[in-house]
Amino acid sequence: MTKPEPRTDTDTPIGRRVAELRVSRGMSQQVFADRVGRSKSWVDKVERGVRTLDRLSVIKTVAAALGVTPAILISGKAPQGPQAAADTRKAIERVREALARYDAPRPGTNTRPTPSARQRDDQVGYAWTAYRNGHHAQVLRMLPDLLGDAHLAGRPDDPAAADTPLRLYRLTAQVLVKLGEAHLAWLAADRAMTAAADDPRRAALATVSLTQALRALRRGHLARTAAVTATTRLHRTPARAFLPEEPALTGTLLLEAALAAAACGEAPAATALTDQAAHLATAHGHRHHGDHDGIDFGPTTVDLARALTAMRLGDHQHAITIHQYATSQDAWRTLPAEHRAAHLIDITRAHLDHGDHHTAGQALITADTIAPNETRTRPAARAALTAVLHAGPVTADVARLAATIGLTRK
Repeated sequence: MTKPEPRTDTDTPIGRRVAELRVSRGMSQQVFADRVGRSKSWVDKVERGVRTLDRLSVIKTVAAALGVTPAILISGKAPQGPQAAADTRKAIERVREALARYDAPRPGTNTRPTPSARQRDDQVGYAWTAYRNGHHAQVLRMLPDLLGDAHLAGRPDDPAAADTPLRLYRLTAQVLVKLGEAHLAWLAADRAMTAAADDPRRAALATVSLTQALRALRRGHLARTAAVTATTRLHRTPARAFLPEEPALTGTLLLEAALAAAACGEAPAATALTDQAAHLATAHGHRHHGDHDGIDFGPTTVDLARALTAMRLGDHQHAITIHQYATSQDAWRTLPAEHRAAHLIDITRAHLDHGDHHTAGQALITADTIAPNETRTRPAARAALTAVLHAGPVTADVARLAATIGLTRK
């Protein structure tokens, strides 16, 4: 009797993959249903195979909610280890080339149809959604074409799409910061500042990305000055009363300034800036979004920033205490996957410096569950995992994660 062939990932029904990914991200069927705009019954039928996902638009929505590409959802496979690292390097080079181009393509050399202003804005919005779900590899694949289209488009005629270049350059900068390309991120952030022109709201949004790039370049003083200047300018805008996102923007800039001050060892300034942000968060409600592109602000985000500033100032026990409180709040679970996973990766330094490499390792495992691309593509995550491996014996799940991204204890 012939033994049955072993079941491969591609044989697994798509509904089962949806269920596995949903559970691994800690989402109930109801929470997942809310995120995809469907009923709990619909989710249950999909996962049991009673209902088939056969429309690409629906697959894209489901994939975005799970933080994976549609291709991964369909095939069940993703590049790992050295291959994933090589793919990331190639994708970054394509982004570098797209940012370096100032010439218009010769007639007939651009075989791809040029999208309309509205289509470009929709594509950038989809890329931001992928980023917020922590799927940076997908964003990297999209960026070269998006940057090329932005270069050809000029000023959009549709007022609704006027922010598209700003949104695109901000996204580019923030992804590149994640991937350790600080100088290239600074270039993209500078383009965002140019796209903002003289508009205080746009300039404030661009400054969020600029400060992140400057902090990555270890230019803390410049980052703090840029954030405080943008905050002051936004505060003085005559029409600020008509900007519902102004508290969130101001609060986010204050937190960026606090993190920059902490990086420079300026404890009083970092404390004062986070206190100002905390006052805003308390005065203006539980949680605010600015433009929904990388802006999250509220009491929990203030606490997360307090934990990171304490860590950077060397007070690791205080950092861990604040971190544990913030991540126990309901608002923590509503933050985007990218934000949560990034924080867990960053806070590993506090655990390691406190002598607790087991908790540091579990923080990385949790981050990998929330947004795998955060742990598998970010140099900061790789460095943190390397430190955990060198600190002592690790659990099986930490060892598996290390093997997945090509790390060993040697």
